[in-house]
Amino acid sequence: MSKRREVVVIDAVRSAIGKSGRKGMEKGGQLCQASAQELLAAMMRGLLDRVHAKCPKFDEAVIEDVVVGCLSQIGEQGGNIARIASLMAGIPKTAAAYTVNQYCNAGLRAINSAAHQLMIGDGDACVCAGVEIMSHYGMGSDIQVAVEANYPVRLSPRLLEVGMGVPQGLCAEMISEQNGHTRELLDRAGALSMKKAVEAERKGWYADHIVPFTFTWEGREYRVEKDETLRPKAADDFEGYLADLAKLKPPFKPGGMVTAGNSSQIVDGAAAVLLMTADKAEELELEPLARIVATASAGGDPVPMLLAPIPASEKALKRAGRTIDDMDVIEPNEAFMSPLIEFARKLGYAYDDPRVNPTGGAVALGHPIGASGVLYFGEMVHHLKRTRGRFGLQMLCGGGGIGIATVVERV
Repeated sequence: MSKRREVVVIDAVRSAIGKSGRKGMEKGGQLCQASAQELLAAMMRGLLDRVHAKCPKFDEAVIEDVVVGCLSQIGEQGGNIARIASLMAGIPKTAAAYTVNQYCNAGLRAINSAAHQLMIGDGDACVCAGVEIMSHYGMGSDIQVAVEANYPVRLSPRLLEVGMGVPQGLCAEMISEQNGHTRELLDRAGALSMKKAVEAERKGWYADHIVPFTFTWEGREYRVEKDETLRPKAADDFEGYLADLAKLKPPFKPGGMVTAGNSSQIVDGAAAVLLMTADKAEELELEPLARIVATASAGGDPVPMLLAPIPASEKALKRAGRTIDDMDVIEPNEAFMSPLIEFARKLGYAYDDPRVNPTGGAVALGHPIGASGVLYFGEMVHHLKRTRGRFGLQMLCGGGGIGIATVVERV
């Protein structure tokens, strides 16, 4: 058996984030009329162009696979969008491609899967990416579209019996009730995420890896290069912003605690990462951002479904030979703040530890489902380089009670 090869992260880029909405460009989000195929292809091409700028002798023929995370694989996100976008991006047709769906975990699953194949010798480089235009396809669209098209959809009556089908918002409410959270705690955690994100943007931390995207709609050209989900008040008047969040009504349960202010934003976006074996990176004289140290997956209770990142992170840390105290960046996906607070309590750090989502998370930037794992992976590795931190841990929770985690080390 060949020796496991070291896999490194060469670069990571993302699009600016657009608010979700199906209306015209004047009333909807800035990506609401964009094509997921074009957006994804633009991120792939932007990523590879950055690598060429660092290393003119980089040959894209070395790319073995293009792996893309996407939840709703219908419409222009269907038909193996990984292959479609890779060809549109000009990646050599010799590179294979596949699309993966593991709900919110899909983007990091794409990265981990590609890393695994490089580790065992299946190639020297992979492009990993994620995309979701939620303006076009919200969660559950794949089933809804089939029902509306009058296809013979046969949903099993046992779905609820096995714990599937309970809305995630209600699961977040359950977690808060079972663990004694307060509405103020959830709102404060959400406001802190927004504050960090606004400050990160003002420092130029996003601009250094956002790839501008231009598209045409109804004869007019639009250029998207700045996130539109951020609320400056969180940084300028934190307590005032907190007071604004307290006025929001809970949509999932009367008298509940989970609101739009402490939950992830529904958005449109895409992101891409280039993974390479350390040997190939050294041969090309490319300086990596980080190396993949360990990965893990775990199943958990499908109701309340959102806590499986805890065992996944415990396994990843153990495999890395590290503890949570060794981590310089802790990047939990902010699907809802109630599980995020439990991640902190169970893994042994404070929810407001400055290591946690230092550039903001999904409550602030948003959660473009299939892209989130790639987007926030990029935020993590860029921040490690920026601050000269050493280790980072990323974790996400997915529908059905599945968790995923990855430990990286800056090199």
